[in-house]
Amino acid sequence: MADEPRQDDLKIVEELNNASDRIRSEISKVIIGQQDVIQQLLTVLLANGHALLIGVPGLAKTLLIKTLSNTLDLKFSRIQFTPDLMPSDITGTEILEEDRTTGHREFKFIRGPIFANVILADEVNRTPPKTQAALLQAMQEHEVTAAGESMKLDEPFFVLATQNPIEQEGTYPLPEAQLDRFMFSIYMEYPSRSEEIEIARSTTSVQEAVPEHILTGDDVKKLQQLVRRVPVADHVVEYAVTLARMTRPIEPDAPTFIKDRVSWGAGPRASQYLILGAKARAVLMGSYTPTPEDVRALALPVLRHRIVTNFNADADGVTADDIITQLIDEMKTP
Repeated sequence: MADEPRQDDLKIVEELNNASDRIRSEISKVIIGQQDVIQQLLTVLLANGHALLIGVPGLAKTLLIKTLSNTLDLKFSRIQFTPDLMPSDITGTEILEEDRTTGHREFKFIRGPIFANVILADEVNRTPPKTQAALLQAMQEHEVTAAGESMKLDEPFFVLATQNPIEQEGTYPLPEAQLDRFMFSIYMEYPSRSEEIEIARSTTSVQEAVPEHILTGDDVKKLQQLVRRVPVADHVVEYAVTLARMTRPIEPDAPTFIKDRVSWGAGPRASQYLILGAKARAVLMGSYTPTPEDVRALALPVLRHRIVTNFNADADGVTADDIITQLIDEMKTP
């Protein structure tokens, strides 16, 4: 009897591997390229986390997220963050409603755009900290408090916040403590020449691709539970924890270049997300248990926004990505 759940899980993993190929295929009808970004978004979704997507304007960030929500048959909501956005514009507001027959008045709560499955928080750094905090509270607790009452948000609940890396005037950068709430920080690069030619050709024609639904919200919730049940070998856990700890300059065994160029390293949440992300990535790749290679593959999106470089790194033009890449190369893989 003890083996039955494992056999069921193995079957689900196989089905998910086929489904993920179909999801990527459906998304590719609308989005040209960006396969690594799509893979990372699916990984975060299955791990029940949230992601920060960084890219210049015009890379189809909004279209990508909307297409993903369509292939998964999830409710999509886009919130454009602006300097005058209020917390109630996100969570919802109370209005006084009158019954015309009886004249009785009562307050009624109108749900805000946060009550959806996939939330696109567009240019999250353009709104003041008070409004940012309302979003981050919902991300952390999966609930909204309004008029003294707590309301659970729809599950699955996935927030993807975008930032424009080139236009920082008039923005409110997210503090490190709030950045830490995001499981991944995903960089969206320019498409290749051939991909851009195909984008120009397909988006200027009459035909409009419509992706099919592959999974439902209930399917996603089951898969999120499956990811939690995935077993992890001790050496993989130790590798993930060591990788996170080696980013801290106060760690006695930290490499010299970390001590010279890093002010603050990643906290314990990085270790948790490396393991959880490795589980989700393994399941997506058709494996039932993660390997150190799964951890290595997720080091950049998990760690890049959790490392604070110092003046020495800035003066030498060394980024957090450069430091993580060097750390991975120098660390022994078990």
